[in-house]
Amino acid sequence: MPSRQPRNAMTIDVEDYFQVSAFAPYIARSDWDARECRVERNVERILALLEASDTHATFFTLGWVAQRYPALVRRIVAGGHELASHGYGHERASDLSPEAFRSDITRAKALLEDIGGSPVLGYRAPSFSIGKGNLWAFDELLAAGYRYSSSVYPIQHDHYGMPDSPRFAYPVREGLLEVPVTTLRLGGKNLPSSGGGYFRLLPYALSRWLIAQVNRVDQQSAVFYFHPWEIDVDQPRVAGIDAKTRFRHYVNIPRTEARIARLLQDFAWGRMDEIFLGQTAATHR
Repeated sequence: MPSRQPRNAMTIDVEDYFQVSAFAPYIARSDWDARECRVERNVERILALLEASDTHATFFTLGWVAQRYPALVRRIVAGGHELASHGYGHERASDLSPEAFRSDITRAKALLEDIGGSPVLGYRAPSFSIGKGNLWAFDELLAAGYRYSSSVYPIQHDHYGMPDSPRFAYPVREGLLEVPVTTLRLGGKNLPSSGGGYFRLLPYALSRWLIAQVNRVDQQSAVFYFHPWEIDVDQPRVAGIDAKTRFRHYVNIPRTEARIARLLQDFAWGRMDEIFLGQTAATHR
């Protein structure tokens, strides 16, 4: 990549297939421990992909996962990656009271820091669930000691989104930065350009073009995200889900790992804290 192009942030939301918000009507939280957990093997595959491309990334990790797989958390940190918080139990911030949200983010932060042995500076709300109705969440994040959030998706979506919010990193409180996942402004609308289901659905060439446009035209770092279950072709199929949920969750999963490998080669990548806070990996050792 030409040196004039910004380095982008590669991020992984560490959760398992049965914990996605779209499955909440079909899988009770009380059943999680009875489900086959596949997150460990999938994160190990991701770590191998990152190592092969000499890339460091940010892992927004559920406290629920960290508590059950502490060795995996330590492996993430040992690989030079940033350990960040995805909350404890994958509850949407918009579904919680300020008190419950405070409990969730402080519990997750303390647990991750204790296991990983490094400060946890970043937080991403499950399903990008900070919006106009719960901006108080930023006050709670600041009070809990977080330095940045990546919890706002500036698009129109049926499950989340704040389309009129800034597209790039901006201070939401003194000492707290919001770093939205990336969109491209085209035709008066923000187009999703940062991973997830859109990356699996769209042709790879289009996804690459969207990120390249943000780098070249906006001269901004893109924030890309995906989940470990998105590379898992053998994950158990959830029965009884509606057609829309089935399509969104399973579309093009067999192609995703190879696409991510290409993406790692086609752009320069780094950790969220390094790119947006000016931190270095050595700071967290």
